[in-house]
Amino acid sequence: MLVVKKEPHPAAIDFEAFYQTRADQKESTSNLLVITTDAKGIVMHKEDLRETTKQAVAKQQHKLKSRLSPGEKANRKRMARVASVYTTPCFERTPEQIIRSNKAHNVKRPSITNKRIWASVERSSEQVIQEAMEEAIRRDPDQQRDWVVLVDGETSQLASIEAELKAQSLGATVIVDFIHVLEYLWKAARCFYSLDTDEIEQWVKGRGLKILQGKCVDVAAGMRRRATVEGLSQDRRKAVDTCANYLQKYRDYLKYDRYLEKGYPIATGVIEGACRI
Repeated sequence: MLVVKKEPHPAAIDFEAFYQTRADQKESTSNLLVITTDAKGIVMHKEDLRETTKQAVAKQQHKLKSRLSPGEKANRKRMARVASVYTTPCFERTPEQIIRSNKAHNVKRPSITNKRIWASVERSSEQVIQEAMEEAIRRDPDQQRDWVVLVDGETSQLASIEAELKAQSLGATVIVDFIHVLEYLWKAARCFYSLDTDEIEQWVKGRGLKILQGKCVDVAAGMRRRATVEGLSQDRRKAVDTCANYLQKYRDYLKYDRYLEKGYPIATGVIEGACRI
């Protein structure tokens, strides 16, 4: 499904045929069934780029030969829609365990099993999401297990997932990846602190802990209030407002205190390396 050449390797064709023709494979387990989906940029051969990207490549004139200058783009990538379905035991943690940086005290996670990852530069996000749901149904046709869907919070992606769950009459807990939330927090923190300081790290950890405790709305209100008290300009506080809006918009998918108590995963790291070629 992941096509990077005009003539795909025979193994890629076999991959398609295998998943299209195999019999239903119900899993005999009560463990969590996890579905993740994301979009990733992958490096392509020039002839396989979209027409608009080819035109951009033809027009580009980089200032340096050995590397890109700030603001320049390589124009070598296409977006691949990536999905993964896997099985994992419940793994209860506390917010403090998640936010703590001392790896020596981290508890070893249970192993993931029956992991399938696939990607496509041709299929739409909706099609890949539908395929992921079909894969999950094959594994648990009667929905006897807890289903978790991990997403990055992209609006159209989330809408497609909710629509597919409704269309198939499926029950699942949809969770926004906590790593994406942290990215918004870091950007907001730079409005208050200089980068690479202990203060900025402690601020992010403190707000991250509160979000893990189910207090995302309080965090949003607090950062807005601080930006106002400090008299930050509209431009200077832009990342703060963006982060606060994100936390409020997706608050129904940020109930991490409940997810952690149930042993649900809260990050989509399993597919982060799927398109590194």
